[in-house]
Amino acid sequence: MKRNSSIFIAGHKGLVGNSVLKKLKKNGFKNLIVVEKKKLDLRNYEKVENFFRNKKIDYMIMAAARAGGIIANNSNQKDFFLENIEIQNSLLKLALEKKIKRTIFLGTSCIYPKFSKVPINEESLLTGTLEKTNQCYAIAKIAGIKLCEALFEDHNLDIICLMPTNVYGDKDNFNKINGHVIPAVISKIQEAKKRNKKFVNLLGTGKPLREFIHADDLAESIIKCLEINSTTLRKKFKKKLPILNVGTNEEITIRDLSKMIAKFIKYRGVIKFDKKSPDGTFRKGLNSSKIRGLGWYPKIKLVDGLREVIEKRM
Repeated sequence: MKRNSSIFIAGHKGLVGNSVLKKLKKNGFKNLIVVEKKKLDLRNYEKVENFFRNKKIDYMIMAAARAGGIIANNSNQKDFFLENIEIQNSLLKLALEKKIKRTIFLGTSCIYPKFSKVPINEESLLTGTLEKTNQCYAIAKIAGIKLCEALFEDHNLDIICLMPTNVYGDKDNFNKINGHVIPAVISKIQEAKKRNKKFVNLLGTGKPLREFIHADDLAESIIKCLEINSTTLRKKFKKKLPILNVGTNEEITIRDLSKMIAKFIKYRGVIKFDKKSPDGTFRKGLNSSKIRGLGWYPKIKLVDGLREVIEKRM
């Protein structure tokens, strides 16, 4: 991939898109296309088509999505389903129309069945029942993968689908109600410390295991997938759509994660768990051997990444 290639980063201000933008700039890429959400509604294909009518796009990174934690998913099922479907459809139509050289589709580990054997292989897709608390988001992403597959097989469109585990970073949504687990826990414990509360209540039992990846590590995997040779890729995946898990192979319970966060914030109160609230899938660690076979490995340990995120918010 040439340094003057034009690269469209959809969702450049989000958790992942922001990290990708920074990494590409650092690596010397100058022809980067970004557009503010308020200036272009990615859900509307006509507007997307008009915006890019006279623009060249060599590569596209689909980092735009509606995402959130258990409460956000469970209470806004329609929006999570429709918005993600609409964004994906618009961008993949654009990829076909503009004959984009390579598109990176970002999925989620939520696509896999609730009771998948851990570590979860990519082949586990559509082999069982999904976790109910985020099934609309998961189904939307599965639909996106299937559209990628159709475009790959029927139109020879070069697409790579990445399925990251739980992503975190300093550009996350730190809403204590709607945010993902790490930013929500950070916000709750920071608030408890600020108000000198003797205890803090967190959702669930604290027992589920989660695998976390820093947004900067995920960005590196995206760039690695942009740069890999098409012939090598098709040979390695036997002319099938590449679907790649992206994780760290390290799991931690929500309880231990919360203790780690409390330690960095210097909160000495009691951490309580609301056992009446849902846990989600108990365990969903990924088998990331396929992407490691392409030469990508995570660099940021959870303890270091968490410390950095929290320090930026202190």
